[in-house]
Amino acid sequence: MKIALFSDIHANLPALEAFFKDVDKRNPDSIYCLGDLVGYNIWPNEVINEIRKRKIPTIAGNYDFGIGRMSNDCGCAYKTDSEKDNGSISISYTNSIMKDDERAYLRSLPAHIKIEFQLNEDKLNLLLVHGSPRKINEYLFEDREEKSMLRIMEQADADILCFGHTHKPYHRTLNSGAEGQDLFRHAINIGSVGKPKDNDIRGGYVMLTIDEKSSVLDKNSIQVEFIRFDYDIEKAAKAVEDSPLPNEYAENLRRGY
Repeated sequence: MKIALFSDIHANLPALEAFFKDVDKRNPDSIYCLGDLVGYNIWPNEVINEIRKRKIPTIAGNYDFGIGRMSNDCGCAYKTDSEKDNGSISISYTNSIMKDDERAYLRSLPAHIKIEFQLNEDKLNLLLVHGSPRKINEYLFEDREEKSMLRIMEQADADILCFGHTHKPYHRTLNSGAEGQDLFRHAINIGSVGKPKDNDIRGGYVMLTIDEKSSVLDKNSIQVEFIRFDYDIEKAAKAVEDSPLPNEYAENLRRGY
């Protein structure tokens, strides 16, 4: 089974349209969205409706959670006063252009999706979250201590944990077995479609392949492919510059941050 996973579109319609063209060519068996449909660009309603039109199962990101409730807090960890000021402009602008039906859709999104496979008479649990199983806006960076990452996954009963939020893709394979017995868990950050922060300006997503031989006992039986695609960055950046949004967001798209 090929499962396409994407996240963090952040109202970037040109990126979402390019993603759909790319993923359709790869013909996955299923597709899931891990949230943050809105914020930082001018097309939140259009992005929501494209995903709804395709009936893609979607979970709430922290930005979706805030906008769905017309909050002035997106749950973002801004580090500087300048970032906080720009963030306030972004959430205020997004709230001002959201339509009622689209806002209600955001408010109804689930917090996570859990899929349990029965393979080789063993279960294999795939858990989809936005930030972490514990909190919608918790950042699981690649350098997180192994014990901490394993504890989070074990408490959530997740053999494969897929998430977004940091906009920086990676795949870590962790061994949680007792001495003499391997038990592999996979932590996968699927990156960002519309606001990458890994210095690669292209949009990104993940194709996860699980087959009848996949098992927690074999770390190589889970296939994770990181896919990048080009899109019209200038169209997205110019839309920011022609709106009340801070011009820094346009430059971030051009820099991949």
